[in-house]
Amino acid sequence: MKKILVTGCNGQLGRAIRKEYEGENVIFINTDVVEGEDVRALDITDIQAVISMVEETKPDVIINCAAHTNVDACETQWDLAYKINAIGPRNLSIAAEKTGAKMIHVSTDYVFEGNGTRPYTEFDAPNPVSAYGKTKLEGEKFVQQFSSRFFIFRTAWLYGDGKNFVKTMLRLSETHNEVSVVCDQLGSPTSAVELAKAIHHFEPTENYGTFHATCEGDTNWAEFTEEIFKRAGKTTKVKHVTSEQYAQMNPASAKRPAYSILENYMMKLTDDYRMADWRDALDVYMKALQA
Repeated sequence: MKKILVTGCNGQLGRAIRKEYEGENVIFINTDVVEGEDVRALDITDIQAVISMVEETKPDVIINCAAHTNVDACETQWDLAYKINAIGPRNLSIAAEKTGAKMIHVSTDYVFEGNGTRPYTEFDAPNPVSAYGKTKLEGEKFVQQFSSRFFIFRTAWLYGDGKNFVKTMLRLSETHNEVSVVCDQLGSPTSAVELAKAIHHFEPTENYGTFHATCEGDTNWAEFTEEIFKRAGKTTKVKHVTSEQYAQMNPASAKRPAYSILENYMMKLTDDYRMADWRDALDVYMKALQA
């Protein structure tokens, strides 16, 4: 029976992965920062703790969903960001290699500068401009350095079962007649369910490497918000603002990529696997929310 160790199991992707594998002959070793029901506490920044747990549980696969994802907070918490986003995946990769486990690591569009004019492929050179992006890129490098059997999945604009942009906008619509949303940042909203499906598809294979993994198609945050409101039957208006205007309203915010559209090029080249269109994935998510 296959054993899969998941870090950050209570996050949006961690939850989606457990759901994706339901009904399969798989034993999950669920870990997160805090112990809970069927969840073991694991500090991924502690090399000894990681090696001990991996040697004890002997997973076939490690899926790292843990990250310091508060982009703004990373700007003032460099040490913590490096520990969680870089040292964590390093430790997990060392442990995976020691025990013969496959290593699956989730990364981000923030590894790119975000000033492109065409979708980024896996062959484009990363050049992060934020603390979050820089620390996540170092995490990728450690995985490549220490694990011989790895998958790195870069995703973007992720939403699922947990705190996310879709739920934030729906909550704001309850108390606001109008919300201001950035209209000049482009990307692909990606459902955690779709990302979990992609991970599940590649995990049993030996098709190792770095993959972009976002839903097909692209939009901007303001249009994404309009699509959310349309599906929820909300009448709240969406005021389109520029990144510059948003930065003036929120001076502590980190620089966001203006263009973070990723092309799932490696998936197409090696497997012809296609993720769902972002609108279709949003339909499924919204129906589940309203059920």
